[in-house]
Amino acid sequence: MAVSTAHGIKQHILALCAQDLRAQLEKWQDYLRFEKQVSHHTQRAYFSDITHFITFMHEHIGGAPSLATLSDAKIRDFRAWLSRKAIDGTSNASRARSLSGIKNLLRWLDKNGIAHNAAISNMRSPKLPHKLPKPLQEQQTFNLLESAGLLEKKDWIGARNNALLTLLYGCGLRISEALDLNIGDIPVATNQLRVRGKGNKERITPIIPAIRHSIDQYLSLCPYDTGKGAPLFKGARGDRLNQGVAQKALRDLRAVLGLPETATPHALRHSFATHLLQNGANLREIQELLGHASLSTTQRYTELNATELINIYKNAHPRA
Repeated sequence: MAVSTAHGIKQHILALCAQDLRAQLEKWQDYLRFEKQVSHHTQRAYFSDITHFITFMHEHIGGAPSLATLSDAKIRDFRAWLSRKAIDGTSNASRARSLSGIKNLLRWLDKNGIAHNAAISNMRSPKLPHKLPKPLQEQQTFNLLESAGLLEKKDWIGARNNALLTLLYGCGLRISEALDLNIGDIPVATNQLRVRGKGNKERITPIIPAIRHSIDQYLSLCPYDTGKGAPLFKGARGDRLNQGVAQKALRDLRAVLGLPETATPHALRHSFATHLLQNGANLREIQELLGHASLSTTQRYTELNATELINIYKNAHPRA
């Protein structure tokens, strides 16, 4: 089953490959989508990385790369590819992700007895800077939610934006998790929302009254289908709201409100975790609510909290 080019590796890129590699790439795409069930965001990232790698290898070897090309690729070939990305201005984090995508493909080929590359396991990812989450302050968050529909001409779209941002902050959802919800996913009899996150893992998060109120208000104004199977958040034409549209709406809004560039949909998830921690929530509880597989990922918020305390100390203590 070949993957639709709307979400997969484009046909003109597949055409650069030898036939044996082209066939396996289509099977790998199906594996990611249907068996592994990675998120749409991860799919796009992996397919973009493979597209760049295939294009590079086609130029690098002066012909169509095949399974034998991938098997015989040396460390210097992978380094040359990453160097090209660096010259093009790709950040260390993006190059590390790109290498991860190539490793995923090669591991899949190896696991299925199709091809084996001896060099890729010795490739180290570019060093990543230690970055802390960048949440909004509580008052900034409240101002953002109250002004969510400020720039929209249609009331229902303004109500939609308010419901979306309230859900992101109130439940700590990823933007992809929120946009994947259908109306029927919002519970009627309980106050617990089931969320399907990374790796198709399910978690439960409470729905507070403010979230339910904002969603109810939005649905009462929405001019499109509000049946259980319909997307919860809809675009202007009634289809599922596109992530890029939601992100642009927030970019425009933060410019008007004077918020920093770090005020993104994901920053609301960071704000959710940080504000819970600042108000006494347990780290394990926050881990469960965020759906983090490892506690070490959640512990970044304790480091952030400690940094803020140090800054407060320096600014407030008479002898600091």
